[in-house]
Amino acid sequence: MTMVSKLAALAVLIAFPLGGAAAQNADPAKNFPNRPIRIVVPFPAGGPTDIEMRILGQKMSQDWNVGIVIEDRAGGNTTIGADLVARAVPDGYTLLAPMDTTLVMNPATGITAPYDPYTAFAPITLTAKNTSILCVRTRDGPKSVKELIARGKANSSKLNFGAGIITTRLAGLLFAKQAGIDVVVIPYTGSAPTVEGLLNGSVDFIIDGVASDLPLVQSGQFRALAKLNGLPLSQLPGLPTLAQAGDLPHLGDMFSWIGLVAPAGTPPAIVDKIQQEVVRIEADPATAARLNKAGINAVSSTPEEFDKFYHAEGKRWTAFYKNSGVKLD
Repeated sequence: MTMVSKLAALAVLIAFPLGGAAAQNADPAKNFPNRPIRIVVPFPAGGPTDIEMRILGQKMSQDWNVGIVIEDRAGGNTTIGADLVARAVPDGYTLLAPMDTTLVMNPATGITAPYDPYTAFAPITLTAKNTSILCVRTRDGPKSVKELIARGKANSSKLNFGAGIITTRLAGLLFAKQAGIDVVVIPYTGSAPTVEGLLNGSVDFIIDGVASDLPLVQSGQFRALAKLNGLPLSQLPGLPTLAQAGDLPHLGDMFSWIGLVAPAGTPPAIVDKIQQEVVRIEADPATAARLNKAGINAVSSTPEEFDKFYHAEGKRWTAFYKNSGVKLD
């Protein structure tokens, strides 16, 4: 073999591994996932976000044959868990399940975070739009919203009100303002401690997600007085909206939502692969039934739709909070 032939053969040998690497880099989702994925939930275990991610994670694990670890990192109005993901390697193996609190309500109400929620994450999909409900204890609580308002006006001391996210705290304060009653907000870190606060008598009423309250309503320990919006709620048919139950026509609809995001810079092909998997799971009738039974109204979106949605929600709630006259401590 001549020197020219040897050089030509060497060039071919070198070209093939380079070509393979280039092809792999061109399609980063080809072998994704090949190791466990961590989904960070910035709330305590037992709340709507935790419940939904465990249901989705179970199916993802079965489909992809990798472990899906649900990691609850509560605190700092969800900023602790969110910051963990914002700083993670953008490879699709660390994801965040934010609620409206994380991406919209924190910046809208002036709560600072070590990241910019509008640039630190790559949106994947909306996963749920949920209805929150106002509950009291069955044994000693009022039987209607109007009776709750009457108690608030009659008591010399303020009513204690519990909520686990900014959206429900703001909802309770707006309700109190329009109803003409004074309340003391007891801020909890999520649904589980909020529910416990009502159970042990620390608060007089709570506004919280259906997923965590429903078992206690069904067991007779809680009485649901109203829901925060007009979305259908098959588990509690006939439950009026808070505006209807309190005769407060200017109290608009409010709902909370859950999504899935990755650190900014995650390859779009990986984002799309995760999004398509979540859409497929939520379209499965058995999974949809499990979510619905837990009080979770599953939805989905494209990454672009989710990005547009939460940016628009940010503008809406910033203006709403500024003009409401309500201040969160």
